[in-house]
Amino acid sequence: MFPIFLEFYVRVFAILLPVLAVTAVAVAAHRAGLSRSSTVIVLVVLGLLFGVWYALAARLGELGILAPPETATGVPYILFFLFGGTALLVLLAFATASGRRLFAGADQRELIALQAPRVMGGIFLIGWAVGDIPWQFALPAGLGDIWAGIAGWQAFRALEAGRADANALVWRANIIGLLDFAVAVLTGLMTSVGFLHVMALENPNIINNFPLVLFPAFFVPIFLAAHVFSIVKLRGAARFSAASA
Repeated sequence: MFPIFLEFYVRVFAILLPVLAVTAVAVAAHRAGLSRSSTVIVLVVLGLLFGVWYALAARLGELGILAPPETATGVPYILFFLFGGTALLVLLAFATASGRRLFAGADQRELIALQAPRVMGGIFLIGWAVGDIPWQFALPAGLGDIWAGIAGWQAFRALEAGRADANALVWRANIIGLLDFAVAVLTGLMTSVGFLHVMALENPNIINNFPLVLFPAFFVPIFLAAHVFSIVKLRGAARFSAASA
């Protein structure tokens, strides 16, 4: 029963998260003053990118190609999606004219609000409860994702309210989110079959099996890119404030 629910759950978020990201880009395009035709082109290209990315990650995940290598010299294909996907989104934002205009029009509220869906990682706790995911990964990754999602929402609400500590809460949300990723990646490797498998030997992790492999291969890069954009915005605002002082 859990595997059926798990696949449905992942597929729902595989639609929801890109839709939220594309919506945030559409809002930024409007704020940046992009023409309607340019906005449509950007949104279509981004939608196609997410579609192809998802299809490729899902297929390779089903084939087991994204599993951790068995030896230290093996090729960790999952990293091409995890960090390569993040780098691609960041590159599109900063290395293209349209991307730079969109980033200029992006608001910190939308960027940090994109972390709210991180609570989806609570599924790891359900997987632990039914015995399919080892606690060594489920507890830190699941609780960390929930904390990161709540922190992102709290920062968004603070920005919406114009609170004096809003930027501090945004920094807090970014730090929590990045630390959560670091812990999740490390415990994921240490509990999964592969050359770093040192925990949960009798009940290996299924995070690198389809459909959960879409977390590191598809979801995480989107969240990670949002962290990068948020932090760059924070640093830019800090420099502007210092120059104005």
